[in-house]
Amino acid sequence: MPDFTYEALAETGARTTGTLTASNERDVVTMLDSRGLFPVRIDAAKQASATAWRGKKVSTRVVAGVFSQMADLLRSGVPLLRSLETLEKQQTSQVVLQEIIRDVHVQVADGTTLYDALAKHPGAFNELAVSMVRAGQEGGFIEDVMERIAIFSEHQEDMKAKVVGAMAYPVFLFIVLVLVLNAVVIFVVPMFEPIFKRLAEKGKLPTLTMALIEVSNFMQSYWWIVGGAGALFYMWFKQWAATDAGRMSLDAFRLRMPLAGNVYLNFALSRFTRILGTLLHNGIPILQALRISKDSTGNRVLALAIDQAADNVTAGDSLAAPLGACKYFPRDIVEMVSVGEEANQLEKVLLDVANGLEKRTNRHLELFVRLLEPIMLLVMAGAVLLVVAGLMLPVFMMSQAVG
Repeated sequence: MPDFTYEALAETGARTTGTLTASNERDVVTMLDSRGLFPVRIDAAKQASATAWRGKKVSTRVVAGVFSQMADLLRSGVPLLRSLETLEKQQTSQVVLQEIIRDVHVQVADGTTLYDALAKHPGAFNELAVSMVRAGQEGGFIEDVMERIAIFSEHQEDMKAKVVGAMAYPVFLFIVLVLVLNAVVIFVVPMFEPIFKRLAEKGKLPTLTMALIEVSNFMQSYWWIVGGAGALFYMWFKQWAATDAGRMSLDAFRLRMPLAGNVYLNFALSRFTRILGTLLHNGIPILQALRISKDSTGNRVLALAIDQAADNVTAGDSLAAPLGACKYFPRDIVEMVSVGEEANQLEKVLLDVANGLEKRTNRHLELFVRLLEPIMLLVMAGAVLLVVAGLMLPVFMMSQAVG
């Protein structure tokens, strides 16, 4: 419940101030009256701070725990407001989440629907979770939906951790490559420049060496331009990527990436089929389930394709037909969806497809990482060899001249 600060007068005329916790201002007035105090001013102490927490990020795994606890409380017969109050008190180590739940509790107590209250905190509750809560609240199975959100969130975090762990070594190699090349170009190459001065005066300095010296001189004199240009490009790219056109372009590029694009596509489709199967299992109509689950892909190009498939389903077609027309859905998945529709077991088939796609994703990810590691090593060796060749060629020419 929210806190209210008050200023009141006692029967003796003495002025007093303090803070009370209550559902609303009317309850605060009642509490003050029982103490023989006449309220002069009552303010919502947490109202300003609650808004400040609405942009804060909260770990997905922590939020999954909240949904799981909420499902247990509601299934045990605890009313929604009481469940929110209980969860708020439990978040002693998560200050941000505690304030968010408090704000959600206040909004629901004032008559706001739960999904609208959650939607005001996108840093904690994503669009997919809000959409599923809305479907569950309107369909009367909010407990099952919250449990599904918790399970799905935990599962996705495990998958994400696996991807990050697999990419850690290749990223480390790339960072080492950049640092080594910069160190050699900025600090090592200038040490050889006086040695090559005679060859440069005669015009016999190899082109590779000349290019290496020019790059080194530029980096020493204008490193701040390179850094500034990099920072400006990052800022521009970040703003562009936040636009609708930028996000569509990036999402399309992710799907077209060699090797990695296939892994990304399977990962996105596994999330979509799992959420769609879960929603259908809980009795959500297929059109509404498609509208909700399309956001689970995390890719606007895929979401648009699924949205178009939903339009075709609206016209009376089966789900498999429009999905088959979409180039992003593999043929075997479309065939399984078709069989599931004919057998009236679509939700079960979709969950089986999700499990199969995750296994396929793990295999492709392992293959991608295995190929990426030697590729990065070859790139590092090639870059270092190029620099060494640029430095050693003049030395060989000078030794031959002396000989």
